Amino acid sequence: MTALARPLYARGVYRPSPPERSPTVGLLLGLMITLSAVLAYSAYITWQVTSLHKLQTDLVDRNRKDSLQLLRIQNDLNLLAVAMRDMVSNDEPYPLSAWAGQFQRIRTDLDDAMRRETGFAAARRTPEQSAFLDNSLAQFWDAADRVFALAGEGKEKEAREQIQLSLQERQAALSTAVSRLLVQNSENEEQAARRIVQIYDRVQLQVYVFLIATLLAILLTGLSLIRWNRHLFARMAELSKRRSELAQKLIATQESTLRYISRELHDEFGQILTAIGSMLRRAGAHAPENSPLRADIQEVREVTQSALDKVRTLSQALHPVMLDEAGLENTFDWYIPTVERQTGIAISYEKQGASFPLDGAAGVHIYRVLQEALNNVARHSGTRQAWVRLRFLSDALELEVEDHGVGFTERPARRGIGLVAMRERSELMGGKLVFSRPAEGGTLLHLTVPREKVESYGKEDHSIARG
Repeated sequence: MTALARPLYARGVYRPSPPERSPTVGLLLGLMITLSAVLAYSAYITWQVTSLHKLQTDLVDRNRKDSLQLLRIQNDLNLLAVAMRDMVSNDEPYPLSAWAGQFQRIRTDLDDAMRRETGFAAARRTPEQSAFLDNSLAQFWDAADRVFALAGEGKEKEAREQIQLSLQERQAALSTAVSRLLVQNSENEEQAARRIVQIYDRVQLQVYVFLIATLLAILLTGLSLIRWNRHLFARMAELSKRRSELAQKLIATQESTLRYISRELHDEFGQILTAIGSMLRRAGAHAPENSPLRADIQEVREVTQSALDKVRTLSQALHPVMLDEAGLENTFDWYIPTVERQTGIAISYEKQGASFPLDGAAGVHIYRVLQEALNNVARHSGTRQAWVRLRFLSDALELEVEDHGVGFTERPARRGIGLVAMRERSELMGGKLVFSRPAEGGTLLHLTVPREKVESYGKEDHSIARG
């Protein structure tokens, strides 16, 4: 069994502990059930109270709005009564037809008030009441139209008689009906207010009683759990430490595997394809000029060269040899233009500060963060421009990747494996990875790694990889 194929625990990464019977399982289950009951009952009661309160409030508000419209209707009816009184008294030197404009304005406002009032009172008014009010109003306006028709024909006396015999009586009946509706609304509002107070007080008392009983149960359960919390947190700390060690092992193994595959692609397959290209070139030289065979050989040579270029590109993507030979800065200088050619994204690259030596393992992690960030820009941002900034500070190294495309808030709410890997690599170097939204929109990745961590991480990483 090779080193890569051996189980992780055989190399000292993780040795499973014997199973332990925790006495907290039952207590935790009881606590979860209690908390679930509390949350469910509290949510139910709160929803009931809120719904009831909202319903009752809506009823009261609708009743008040209905009353306001009824007062508006009553005011219009009073204006009609005053106008009819002046029309009958004949004290004004105007003909009856001169009142038609005022009646029309009052009619327009009265129709609007009736329409609004019908919408507010539809749930509480009987069909008979609504029909009576609508019919009475329609009959009033029919009679008013007849009065103004007589006045238009010069029959002033007959028109005044119609006002006294018909219009004034109909107006009085409408005013009485509206007054009754106002009284009914006042009574309904008082009854609704009393019911709201009674129901709300009763439900509130039930909630308080249940919460007190539940809090007592939680308190008793919590006291039993306190003594086991220390043991639980100790286990969590141990597991966290093991997880960190396992992550370092896995990343080191991954990089080792990628480096091996990259070299195999570059050396073995690259040499094979190069040899095939050489043989095709020699074969093409022996083929007759302008013959179909020579054209076919040339086409195969081009396909072979394309495959060789793709193999070399894939080899560099898996693990750039330049990273081991020339360092991180030169790798950035090569990789960023390569991404520009492959994706068509214009990348502005800035490098600041006096560089300091980076360990190979730390350089690999920083390169992988840049690689994943630019992949995200190409796949998800939807923009054609990005900015990369590499800063060598006196006490830290900073890497920023910025784009003004689609930010994380507009993307699907899920955490990809790439983001998890970037955070894991940052934590392994003792660094900090922050995602933010620039003022122009998009995403800004900011990686900060302390200088001493970068310089000392490589030794720790190699020692773990050999463990």
